[in-house]
Amino acid sequence: MSELYTVNGQRKYLNQTERDAFLAAAKTFPEEVESFCHLLAVSGCRISEALQLIPNRIDQKEGVFIFETLKKRKKGIYRAVPASPTVLTMLVQIHKLRSSRNKTKPLWSWSRQHAWRLVKAVMKKADIEGAQATAKGLRHSFGVLAIQKGIPLNVLQKWLGHADIKTTAIYAEAVGAEEKELAARMWE
Repeated sequence: MSELYTVNGQRKYLNQTERDAFLAAAKTFPEEVESFCHLLAVSGCRISEALQLIPNRIDQKEGVFIFETLKKRKKGIYRAVPASPTVLTMLVQIHKLRSSRNKTKPLWSWSRQHAWRLVKAVMKKADIEGAQATAKGLRHSFGVLAIQKGIPLNVLQKWLGHADIKTTAIYAEAVGAEEKELAARMWE
């Protein structure tokens, strides 16, 4: 069984409808929560990586978020992930990045547990239940969407910070629009 499904066969990633509902629900929360949720959804970063994001690691000119890859348990391993222009603008406005004096202070001062609870609250508000209703579900959703949009595995591997491309390859197992279209031809 793939890592995209539980041992019971439940999907662990949000589909496009759920992802849209999650982002819409995030808009009903305070701006800081909304911006955090959007960052998770459009960057594929882990909660711990988002919580370590500082103004100095948001390169507005290049349009990238620079995350420290914390999973590898080593300090100083960074990766650049292209920034959604909409989310980049949101972070600049909400967190006042242009006028921020402290460029090394994280954008969010929450604990990992508090951030996890906030994501769960947004999922609940969006009426998303199941194995996919987690921050990791957003990360998986990012991976699946990237594959469906034709992003090469090696590029996605870099964006997600995977050491092994086999880990990234699980996202190719999700049934995308192209595969559904091919299957539909069988029933014509």
